[in-house]
Amino acid sequence: MENHFVVSARKYRPQNFNTVVGQSHITTTLKNAIKNNQLAHAFLFCGPRGVGKTTCARILAKTINCTSPTPDGEACNTCNSCVSFDAGTSLNIHELDAASNNSVDDIRSLVEQVRFAPQAGKYKVYIVDEVHMLSASAFNAFLKTLEEPPSYAIFILATTEKHKILPTILSRCQIFDFKRITNNDTVEHLEEIAGKESIKAERAALQVIAQKSEGCMRDSLSILDKIVSFTGGSLTYQNTLEHLNILDEDYFFKMLESMQAKDLAASMILYDEINRKGFEGDMVLNGFAEFIRNILVCKDPKSAPLLEVVEGMQEKYISAAAAMGMSYLVSALNILNDAEINYKMARNKRLHVELTLIKLNFLQEAIELASENGSIIKKKRIDGPVAIKTRSIPSIQVVTPPNTTITPAKTTTPIPPALPVSPVITATTEPPQTRTIPAQSTGPKKNLLSTLREKYGDQYAIEEVKEAASLEIEKLKACWDAYGATLEAQQKHSAAGTFKMAVLEIENDIHFTVRVPGLTAQKFVEQERMMLIDQIFATFNNRSIKFSVIVDATEKEDVPIHMRLNSKQKFERISEQYPLLKELKEKLKLEIDY
Repeated sequence: MENHFVVSARKYRPQNFNTVVGQSHITTTLKNAIKNNQLAHAFLFCGPRGVGKTTCARILAKTINCTSPTPDGEACNTCNSCVSFDAGTSLNIHELDAASNNSVDDIRSLVEQVRFAPQAGKYKVYIVDEVHMLSASAFNAFLKTLEEPPSYAIFILATTEKHKILPTILSRCQIFDFKRITNNDTVEHLEEIAGKESIKAERAALQVIAQKSEGCMRDSLSILDKIVSFTGGSLTYQNTLEHLNILDEDYFFKMLESMQAKDLAASMILYDEINRKGFEGDMVLNGFAEFIRNILVCKDPKSAPLLEVVEGMQEKYISAAAAMGMSYLVSALNILNDAEINYKMARNKRLHVELTLIKLNFLQEAIELASENGSIIKKKRIDGPVAIKTRSIPSIQVVTPPNTTITPAKTTTPIPPALPVSPVITATTEPPQTRTIPAQSTGPKKNLLSTLREKYGDQYAIEEVKEAASLEIEKLKACWDAYGATLEAQQKHSAAGTFKMAVLEIENDIHFTVRVPGLTAQKFVEQERMMLIDQIFATFNNRSIKFSVIVDATEKEDVPIHMRLNSKQKFERISEQYPLLKELKEKLKLEIDY
């Protein structure tokens, strides 16, 4: 039988705690717990994907059942328990994928298995992967068993989304937070695997893979397998960039040089070259922003450790940072950030990126215009009071000619001069004037309407509000006939005929009924309801009047079917005639507004 290919992530999966990469804070704790016999009954491993949660759970399950562990708390890998575990035939370890087995029945079947003690070994270990996918009812079914399991049962829960797990579950577990694997640890592990597989790999290429994997060891091993297949076992910096579709940093250095030289044509030609290689505009903006960020990091030696680039590039970044101003770097980052945010909304993507490059080319000139003696000019602030232009408002005081004599009446009251509205107060030497108050009339009191007519009658048409009138049959019939005559003049003969045949009956002061011989006549009256009710309001000066239309059943009328059916009946009739319409409604889950 031919040996089939096994991916590196499975082939080099750690088999003991010492080979786990980048999680020493967790492996040390677990080994000490095993040596001191202080194992909890439930563990929760949480953290990003591909950092060793399930691997550590399997190593823990194998180690606690090992019959001859090493002095430092590792599994021996030679006893029957370890051998059966490595072969996948151990009956003491049960794995459940909660992503596909998340119902209450799946958890109940798991709980039923817990009742049976192990046939060989000390513990039965239950590993539940992606535990956050369990339903709320499944979590509740799991609570009691998780809190008080048998002495031989140990639960290990693994998840990438800790915040989705119920607090009642979290309080019953020992929680271990896995962290992302650093780039240096990833590179060292990849170098070790490359040596075992006889792969020629440049360290710079492995550093690019580590950056691309973003702290996920499984992703880095998958990328390594792909590039090995692509290159035939030889990894270089260039072919790794080509395979991962990563833009070379040399392009960004060239673009920065052209911008510093204010050579817009060179920048546009360089972007065209990048675009022809198949790199989208958002990748260019994101990559250039990260490039500017790395230069900004190099400006201060304290932040230099934050620079994560391949070997050989550090000196270029440091020299570029020495030639750049801090104001230019910060302003360029702001421009690139705004451009990346608005990239999706731009219709012409290429023009959007080119406009950003134009701004960056002229950014240095803008900074120079806004600077004075080498320092950036800030907006001026005025600490003292600011004069506000004002215009004095003329006084509303009525000035009386000094020689005018006012005849006093029986009752006079001195009126003080009115204070001017203007803030400027003008002194006057005129004596205070007096205003005559007419004596009260002893005749009959006038109402408000009479007073308004006397005072403003020549300026406004003042009318008395008419009182609302109650319904009267004669007056109502006259109004009804007048509206029918209007319909006749508008050549609406059918509606006018309906109004002639209608019988009016007054129910109370504000309500009357209209009796018509058929459904068609009722439709005609309803069509004219709005205009008709307005005319009735005007006739009786009463907006509370209402009427209802009643169809007499004394005469059978041949009414068209579409006027007899309601909306629901119409839809059912059309569905019988066209079955596809009903099928469309069911497939799209539409709701008909009947």
